Amino acid sequence: MIDTIAFDGDDTLWHNESLFSMTQERFRAMLSHSVDPAALDKRLLEAERANLRFYGYGIKGFVLSMIETAVDLTDGRVAGRDIQSLIDFGKAMLEHPVDLLDGVAEVVEALSSRYRLLLITKGDLFDQESKVARSGLAERFAAVEIVSEKDPDTYRRVLDRHGVDPARFVMVGNSVRSDILPALAIGGHAVHVPYHLTWAHEEAEPPTENYRRIDTVRELPPLLAAW
Repeated sequence: MIDTIAFDGDDTLWHNESLFSMTQERFRAMLSHSVDPAALDKRLLEAERANLRFYGYGIKGFVLSMIETAVDLTDGRVAGRDIQSLIDFGKAMLEHPVDLLDGVAEVVEALSSRYRLLLITKGDLFDQESKVARSGLAERFAAVEIVSEKDPDTYRRVLDRHGVDPARFVMVGNSVRSDILPALAIGGHAVHVPYHLTWAHEEAEPPTENYRRIDTVRELPPLLAAW
């Protein structure tokens, strides 16, 4: 019997990757006069991956990786005003309203009366705390866990801390790499709710069994009821 449901935050409860995609388009446009867009995308992804061990996930690391990419691809000739624009892009992202996905508010409210709900999300602590607070969902969760990485060890620590049996636990999220595979690895259950955009770093082959896939979060309550 399932008694604990955990949700991812970014692109599961609220829109996130679309904001990164829009900002990356602005970055391409800024350097389009001197840099091939494909080369920019490739170099930026390399920088983001390499910088995860320094900055972690989130907007701040993204901005620093854009600056590094701009300096590298222009051989250090990027204008100071362009660097300032990239910093301003980041500030705009941090101030962007939290936009819940369709049906999230209703589904979270409905499930909170029947299950223990956790929010397990990764990224910058300050930014994620702000998004949780502004989402209007915080009071529906028994606990909020903001982690630097989502791997089996992280899930084990979180569940142990809250006294949750993995066999009675379901992780709901948009990322196969971060939400589905590690939850299954510790003996839990998982529900994949794909988002229309996926950061390349989060791409992974889905498992062949032992998880469920739904198209929208609205399908989650009847799925859980029939589990």
